[in-house]
Amino acid sequence: MKDWLIEYWQFIRENKKWWLIPMILVLATLGALIVFSQGSVVAPFVYTLF
Repeated sequence: MKDWLIEYWQFIRENKKWWLIPMILVLATLGALIVFSQGSVVAPFVYTLF
């Protein structure tokens, strides 16, 4: 897991693609929200967002 993170960081630094960082963070946050709310009471409220 660590290797792809290092490679991704090097790609961002070398190609000056700083706009990718917030986009990846938002996608990871939304993905974690969906995964962790699957079996909880919050799930119906999360699905109304989409």
